[in-house]
Amino acid sequence: MIKGDGIHAVGKRKTAVARVYLRNGSGNISVNKKSLVEYFPRETLQMILKQPLELTNTLEKYDVVVNVRGGGKSGQAGAVRHGISRALVQMEESLHSQIKKEGYLTRDDREVERKKYGKHKARKRPQFSKR
Repeated sequence: MIKGDGIHAVGKRKTAVARVYLRNGSGNISVNKKSLVEYFPRETLQMILKQPLELTNTLEKYDVVVNVRGGGKSGQAGAVRHGISRALVQMEESLHSQIKKEGYLTRDDREVERKKYGKHKARKRPQFSKR
């Protein structure tokens, strides 16, 4: 879906949903109206987010504007990576095989398992007492 002069894509991970707007520019990345470093202070999260752009050598080519909500910081970073990957493929179809091979287009569908009654967590059992 094209919005204005750019591309819009949605990425998901755990319970986080990221709406990514990609447009031609100089490589500025803003997340929820903050700079990338301000929103994701951890280096690893910044690295995860930039992976598809670095893979395709388009880090300095596009400006990325992201609205992300839900989940924690790690899930949000994964959702943004998924959204950026989808937007890049929409922008340049030739990048599809390269991004797909790295697995960035696949939605990581692992979710937290629910807690069951009679257990401490989803699977952790109470301590067994013989007597």
